Amino acid sequence: MASKPANGSHCYRYCSPEPTAGNIRRKLHVHCKHRRRGMFYLIFPGIFHRRYLFLLTVLYIVGLILCTGPLLTILNPPPPLPPGSLYRSHELFSKLWPEIQADNASAIELDNLWRYKRKGKEQKPCSNATARLQPVSSELQRYLIVDANGGLNQQRASICNAVAVAGLLNATLVIPRFDQHSIWKDPRQVLVYYIISINFEFADIYDEDHFISTLKGYVTVVRDLPKDLTDSYDFNISDIPNFRVYAWASARFYLDEVYPVLQENRVIRISPFANRLATSIPPHIQYLRCLANYKALRFSSTIMNLAKVIVSRMISKSLEAGGKYVAVHIRFEEDMVAFSCCEYDGGEAEKSEMDEIREKGWGKKFSRKNRVFEPEVNRVNGRCPMTPLEVGMMLRGMGFSNDTPIYLASGKIYNAERNLEPLRKMFPLLQTKESLLTADELDEFQGFSSRLAASDYMVCLSSEVFVTTHGGNFPNFLMGHRRFLYNGHAKTIIPDKTKLVVILQNTSISWDSFKDHMELMLAESDRKSIMVPRVKKSTRKGSIYLNPLPECRCLWESRNSSTTPDLYS
Repeated sequence: MASKPANGSHCYRYCSPEPTAGNIRRKLHVHCKHRRRGMFYLIFPGIFHRRYLFLLTVLYIVGLILCTGPLLTILNPPPPLPPGSLYRSHELFSKLWPEIQADNASAIELDNLWRYKRKGKEQKPCSNATARLQPVSSELQRYLIVDANGGLNQQRASICNAVAVAGLLNATLVIPRFDQHSIWKDPRQVLVYYIISINFEFADIYDEDHFISTLKGYVTVVRDLPKDLTDSYDFNISDIPNFRVYAWASARFYLDEVYPVLQENRVIRISPFANRLATSIPPHIQYLRCLANYKALRFSSTIMNLAKVIVSRMISKSLEAGGKYVAVHIRFEEDMVAFSCCEYDGGEAEKSEMDEIREKGWGKKFSRKNRVFEPEVNRVNGRCPMTPLEVGMMLRGMGFSNDTPIYLASGKIYNAERNLEPLRKMFPLLQTKESLLTADELDEFQGFSSRLAASDYMVCLSSEVFVTTHGGNFPNFLMGHRRFLYNGHAKTIIPDKTKLVVILQNTSISWDSFKDHMELMLAESDRKSIMVPRVKKSTRKGSIYLNPLPECRCLWESRNSSTTPDLYS
């Protein structure tokens, strides 16, 4: 019979009539074993129960993982972000603003800003290139119909290419139609189109009569197909079979593939037509493209009259600068910021807002599994739209004083009140369409993005300095047009954004050092404004829309080369 010990020990004392040495050793062993186990129970209760072994193993593995991750990061850290990958311009501006504000001495006079002059080279005579094409007789006429798609200047390229193709195929061009499902999505224009069901979009943007008369003797242009052809297609142009042409098609493709179909059917329709003709084509056909872009395409009287009003009011506010002003094209609309996938100083709220805009505008395109967001890489590569703050800092650094008249050409700026404030602080004479026009003057243009863009185009074309900040068709066409007007000089500031982002991220840079960098950038931009790239093959850089010389030289020589060309004649 066993009895509990009086001292409360967990060891039981067993009664034995004759205790032996073996029994004593076994009792001592059990006693010590229980004493050791009791100590561990007190420190780690329940640790020896089997049901906890699995949990202990899992916790041990998790602990190893949690400890190994930071350890590997310490031992093998990720490579540092390259200079210029982060947006720190707002921090740099806050630091330098007192010095910017105090530095009002202008280092630039708009009259003598441009130092470089283009050196002309001896060229071959132009007689062969300008030889007129004789339109075919009416009984042999074949008709070309195109749908110009895209934004304002992409549509402009389509029209010029259509003129060239019509000349190449010896066809009559029907006034080009505008694709109503373009990126501009002008709601009022689309509404009128579907209600009235007539083709008047071309005349809504361009002077139709001037277009037809300027091309007369080169390419015949008509407003409508003859009745016998419209009858055969139930008066619906969309019923005409569409000929699919690949992008940047050569002149040989049109002659070999398109011309036989045109000969057989008398009419051919190509839709869409943007970028459907190579940049390199025979000189006499290239001349037609030059003629269309720089002479035949003139904006409608409604647009030209509005542009005249804006320019005259801009000049009146620039009298202290001799009536000259700087035009800045900023691409910082919310859809542009969202599409670029770049990050600025808006934090998580900005990211969330941009995600919503991307989903609303482009559906699931930006949420696909293989989509990679690399805002740092985009910024280093110069693909991020410049903020108004960055544009202002760049111009002030280049030497433009705070009394420089500036016209801002843009759509609706993202978070405009906040983002435009620094630019207005640096340039108080900043003007926009909204500040120069009355509400009544602007009303008939509201909802027509192409009309507003066209008026901006003319105001920028009339400026002494044009500043482009993000590339695209609008600035490329403007630079080419300005080269055509100003003896081969684009008079354009083209920032080197890959260098600029590195400078703007350096929050320890001094104002004097910043100015030195910007003055060098201005000089380089001036030099590039007169450069004509050496193009060995058909590329967009060799386009006559960006670089009209030397391919449009014959047309350029034929125009009145006055120092102040009349842009509205």
